[in-house]
Amino acid sequence: MTSSGNPLLRIADLRVDPTLDEICKDGVILKLEPRAMRLFVCLAERAGQVVSVDELLDRVWKDVVVSPDSVYAAVASLRRILGDDPKQPKYIANVMRRGYRLVAPVSAWIAPVGAPVQDAPQALDDGSSRLKARDECGAPAKLQAGEPTGPPGAILAGDGADSNTTVVAPVSGWSRRSLLLIAAAVVVAAGFSADRLLTSRRLPDFMRAPSSTVQTVSGPELAIPEKSIAVLPFVDMSEKHDQQYFSDGLAEELSDLLAQVPDLRVPGRTSSFSFRGKSDDIPTIAQKLRVAHVLEGSVRKSGNTVRVTVQLIRVDTGYHIWSKTFDRDLKDIFEVQDDVAAAVVGALKARLTPGGQELRLSSKPQDSGLHRTSNIEAYIEFLLGRELSDRGDFNSYQRAVDAYRRAIRLDPGFAAAYAEMAVSQFWVADHTGNLSGLQQALTAADKAVVLAPDEAAGYAARGFMRDSFSWDWSGAQADFVKALTLEPTDSRVQAEYGDLLVCLGRLTEAITAMKKAIELDPLSNSAWSALGYDLTQDGQFAAAHEALHRALEIQPEDDRNLYHLGELQLLESRAAEALVTFRQLRDEGLRVTGIAIAEHALGHAKESQQALDELTTKRARDYAFQIAEVHAWRGENGQAFDWLERAYTQRDGGLPLIKIDLLLRSLRGDPRFAAMLSKLKLPA
Repeated sequence: MTSSGNPLLRIADLRVDPTLDEICKDGVILKLEPRAMRLFVCLAERAGQVVSVDELLDRVWKDVVVSPDSVYAAVASLRRILGDDPKQPKYIANVMRRGYRLVAPVSAWIAPVGAPVQDAPQALDDGSSRLKARDECGAPAKLQAGEPTGPPGAILAGDGADSNTTVVAPVSGWSRRSLLLIAAAVVVAAGFSADRLLTSRRLPDFMRAPSSTVQTVSGPELAIPEKSIAVLPFVDMSEKHDQQYFSDGLAEELSDLLAQVPDLRVPGRTSSFSFRGKSDDIPTIAQKLRVAHVLEGSVRKSGNTVRVTVQLIRVDTGYHIWSKTFDRDLKDIFEVQDDVAAAVVGALKARLTPGGQELRLSSKPQDSGLHRTSNIEAYIEFLLGRELSDRGDFNSYQRAVDAYRRAIRLDPGFAAAYAEMAVSQFWVADHTGNLSGLQQALTAADKAVVLAPDEAAGYAARGFMRDSFSWDWSGAQADFVKALTLEPTDSRVQAEYGDLLVCLGRLTEAITAMKKAIELDPLSNSAWSALGYDLTQDGQFAAAHEALHRALEIQPEDDRNLYHLGELQLLESRAAEALVTFRQLRDEGLRVTGIAIAEHALGHAKESQQALDELTTKRARDYAFQIAEVHAWRGENGQAFDWLERAYTQRDGGLPLIKIDLLLRSLRGDPRFAAMLSKLKLPA
C-alpha cells in the first residue's frame, strides 16, 4: 500500500487520491462519492484477494444500515466510471457467491521527476460541481466539441440518494430500454419496445447471460450429476480468424444433439458460452455448470474443407477420455457432428449407464431436431444469421434477416431459417413501429411450422409471436406446450412459456417454469432476473432478492437487473434505496420512470412531476405503459387508464403484464380495469 506521507496510489493505469476522492485516468479527473472511494481503497488494500460483500458493508457502511444492494450499486458505478468490463475485468472481478477481487496491480504513486505540483481541481464557470479535466492530471485539458459541461452528462457514483458527485469525463449516452426481460450486456439500439424486451425471454444474447444452479432459489448446493457434459465454444483456428460464427454454430448444434440423449444433462448455450475469453480453468467451469465432463475443440475452415478437433475431459481427474481430429469436406459437416456426438456417447457409455442401458442418438439426422438442410451454403448463412441475431442490436437484426433470407433462397424448405428469421423480423419491426413487419414475422413462423411440424423451432417462434404481438394467449400456450413436448430441454422455450404464464396471472406456474429454465441453463442472467421479477410480483420478496442478487453477480451492470431491484426495494417501502438504484440505470427511459415513482414515494412531488414530464415528453411512443404505472402509483387513476388505452392502441408490449403488476394495484377495483382485461382477452 502507501505510507501516511504519500496517500496517492497507482492502481494499474490509474492515479488514485483517496484524500480528495479523485481518480485520474487517461489525463481526466474522475470525482468519486466518498463511499465509492472507500470501497475502491478496501479492495486495493487486499489486492489479489477476495473481499466479501459483508466485509465491504462493515468497512464502508459501518455507520449506516443498508443492504448488500449498496455494494452492488457502488461496484457497478465504479465499473462504469472506469470503463471496466465485468466479463473481462481490468480492475474489479466478481468471485461468484464470495465477493469481489481487485485484479489490477497496486503500488504507491511516484510522480515523474520534474513533474509540476498539481493544483486543486477547479470548478467550471457554470457553477456546476463538474471539475475541469487536466492533461496528465495536471494542466487543464481542452473539452471536446459537444462535450457536456454540466450534471446532465455526468455519471453519479456511490450510494447516496442526494449525491451530486460527478465524473469529469465525456459521457456517451445510452439508447434503448428494457423492462422485464431486457438483459443488457452492452449498449442497445434505441427504439425497441421496453416492455417487450422486459417481458420476453426469447431475447438477443445481450439479454441472455449466466449464474448458478437450482431447483429452488435457495438451499444447499445440488450434487453434480454423473450424466452431465458441457460443450464449450470451439476455437476458430481459421487463417483469418473470421469464422467464429461457424465454430460457435458447430458447438451449439453439437450441444443440441447431445441434449437429445435421454438422461444426459447438457447446460444451455448461454451458460456454456459465458466463459469465452475468461481465465477460468476447466474444474472451475465444470463446478459452475455442475457437470462431470467437458467437451472442447477447435475448427479450421479453409475453402471447402474443414478440420474439427475435439477432446472429452473428465473433470474430477483431468483425464482426457477421448480426442480426435476430423478432416472432411465442408458438405460432410453434419456427418462430423453425428460422429463426434456418437463418439462422446460411446466414450461415456460405461460411466453413464451403470445398469447397462444404452444411450442412443437418433439414427436419422432429420429426427434429431437440429437445424439441418441439404444445402451447406444455406446452413452457413443460417449460422451467420444466428450469430448476428445473438448480438441483439437493431443493425445486427437487420443483417440477420438478410442472412436468413439468403439461406431460404438457397433452400426454400429450410424450416429453421424461417423460424429464426421470424424472431429477427419481429425485433426489426418492433424497433421501427412497422405493424406490417410484425405480421410478416408471424407469417414466417407459420411457414416454419408448416415445413417442419415435428420440429420445436417453428412452434417456439410462433408462440413468441402470438404472445408478444397477436395477444393470442391460447394459441401461444398451445405452441409452447408443443415445442416443449418436442424439445423438453430447451431452456429458452421454458423461459418463454414462463413469460406467457406471467401474463395470464399464473405466477406459481410461471415461477416453476423459470426455475426449470435455470436448471437447464444455470448461468442465464435473463432467467434469474425474470425469476426475481416473478417472485416480486408474487410477494415473495426475500426469494426475489436472492434471485436478483444472483443475476447481479452475473451481469452487475444489466439495467434490467437494477430496475427490478429498484422496484423490489420500492415495494418493500425502501424508497430511498430504490431511488439510489434507479439513478444507477444507464437507460434513460427506465431511469426516469424509476425516479418518478421513487420521488413520489419519498413525498417529493416536484421532483416526481419533473421526471414524469420528461418521460411523457420524450418517450410517449414507447413508454406508454410505464407512464400509466407512474400515474397509478401516484393515485392518479383516470390518467393511468388514459395511458393504458394509449398503450393498447400502440400495442405496447408491457400491457399484458397488467394482471400481476403491483405498481398498478390501485386500479384493480375499478370497473375500467376489468374492461381492459376483457379487451386484452386475459382471464379476469
